[in-house]
Amino acid sequence: SYCEMLPIDGPPSFRGQSVKYVYKLTIGCQCVNSPIKLLRVPFHVLVLHGLKDYQFPQDEAVAPSNPFLEEEEEGLKKDSHLADLVTELLMSAVWSRASFCCNPVPRSSCSTDLYNISNTHGKVGTFCIFKTMYKIGEDVIGTFNFLEGDIPCLQFSVSLQTEESIQEEFQHRQGQPISFSTHACHQEACLHTAQSSFSLPIPLSSTPGFTTNIVSLKWRLHFEFVTSGESAGTCLVRGSQSEVVTWTGVEQIEADTFSWDLPIKVLPTNPILASYVSQFSSTNSITI
Repeated sequence: SYCEMLPIDGPPSFRGQSVKYVYKLTIGCQCVNSPIKLLRVPFHVLVLHGLKDYQFPQDEAVAPSNPFLEEEEEGLKKDSHLADLVTELLMSAVWSRASFCCNPVPRSSCSTDLYNISNTHGKVGTFCIFKTMYKIGEDVIGTFNFLEGDIPCLQFSVSLQTEESIQEEFQHRQGQPISFSTHACHQEACLHTAQSSFSLPIPLSSTPGFTTNIVSLKWRLHFEFVTSGESAGTCLVRGSQSEVVTWTGVEQIEADTFSWDLPIKVLPTNPILASYVSQFSSTNSITI
């Protein structure tokens, strides 16, 4: 058997545009009077930051366990308790509140975040998101309310993005721009729409946010709104006052575009769930 301890403060597996962190296990075999054969087995690493400082319970009686499973060996039992505790930490973390400076509306006792959407012409509507911390594999869900707006919204789009920034001392050139990657997107025409919503899945194959001395990876929601420069009433085509009125779309309308970024936090998930979409083979062989 073979056992190797991974560094607890190491970076997760990551394939960015400028930086890559790849983990591989190299196995070498050789027969007498034969060349050396090497087998490289790649594997995916997920890192939960802050786990090193967490005080685990010493009493196994209080550690979570599954009473329906048979008694396990000491080593496997310890690993199982560790996985249960990590899962419990992730569940409690994603439902904890996090505050961001994005013009939030004063909240009531409900567990949602409300944000005003406005531009130089006035208020467009409100945006509601249920939480700002997620695990890989979860869906980012948000709702819009355009009834409270003074300026009509013609179209909106929401993109789930990661931003990869290189530390200044490791940049190829001075002022190297931040690289953005889009993982999911929702676009909708919403003229005369009272309320709308979106759901963006976080891919199981993606990397949670992390920071090293070389690169920093952060997650965000990127919003783009197309609004009308006219009031809500003038967007309607005035027809005759007869009993039958045919509504036709506006051929030309003055429009403005503005964007907004909402930072979110993405944490790792259970490795078993991540392995379902892994492209790595579960069995490897070498011929000598």
